Amino acid sequence: MHYKLALIGFGNVARSLAKLLIRKQDLLKSKYDVTFSFTGISTGRHGFAVNPNGLDIQKALELVESGKDISVLSIKPLADSMEVIHHSQADVMFENSPVNTQTGQPALDHIRTALSLGMHAITANKGPVVHGYRELTALAKSKGKSFRHESTVLGGAPVFSVMSEAFPLAELTSFKGIFNATTNVILSLMENGEKYEDAVKYAQSIGLAETDPTNDVDGWDAAIKVAALVTVLWDTPMTPQQVNPTGIRGITPEMIAKAKAEGKRYKLVCSAEKVGDKVEASVSPQLVDSISPLYGMMNSSTGITFRTDVILDYSIILSEKPDMKGGPLETAYGLFADFVNVVK
Repeated sequence: MHYKLALIGFGNVARSLAKLLIRKQDLLKSKYDVTFSFTGISTGRHGFAVNPNGLDIQKALELVESGKDISVLSIKPLADSMEVIHHSQADVMFENSPVNTQTGQPALDHIRTALSLGMHAITANKGPVVHGYRELTALAKSKGKSFRHESTVLGGAPVFSVMSEAFPLAELTSFKGIFNATTNVILSLMENGEKYEDAVKYAQSIGLAETDPTNDVDGWDAAIKVAALVTVLWDTPMTPQQVNPTGIRGITPEMIAKAKAEGKRYKLVCSAEKVGDKVEASVSPQLVDSISPLYGMMNSSTGITFRTDVILDYSIILSEKPDMKGGPLETAYGLFADFVNVVK
């Protein structure tokens, strides 16, 4: 079976996905008899391109990575991402535009449109999950298509599918984890004696933190991930504003030194618990001791522990990266895994 693919957003993650698909194309063919071509690409700064007969993906990668426009590859002029979706004739759309935590747009409309046109929709964008999960899931079902989003929390780790596929009918009672690598790097560096400001600058220098680190250090990136998990795993809509995060700006070197002396350390802990018919969620700096799975998650490590009615604690941990950066390949793999699970 041949699949035409549209990439909405062509940043680091989407380009890593394109390269991963190319690297795995022989396996896809031999194992699942699946082939693919790229028929639409939308970028934020380098233009738009469509060709239902297939775009030269290697050329597109070269153009973008050298700062050039991809519109030279298109069979027609295009004004925006919506036109790419409409004219790509794609079977699968990957949505990787920048996250909007407040409304989920324009990713929400991109996915809505793709599903309406009969495409599978796969995203690493947390916004549409938080702001449109029920609607998009129902729309996908009505069209006989899939809306998948494994990459939205902890990159390529199977966080959502563990609960839906590996633990059928298990009842989730709570989860706890570290979802933001940037704050974990900052707190780890502070434990080693760095000042907060210097730790933030280091995280920025390796490309882990943005120029404006607000989303990370004030807990909003972690909060939208908590909201996405609550929305999907408990089918209970939740926004980052409802999580109401507390970030790490208030953690002082004195607090960290005192904790260290007591054999404890501060972590930006993400948690949620089902209490009756309600779900209580939080993101805040907490002291953890050495018996906690979170204690050993240093630097860029992230992870989650699920508690269910049948298996008490089940943890997924993404270990520290040698360069502390993490990287787009993990997130790209989550998108790739979603694609394989859709088409196999």
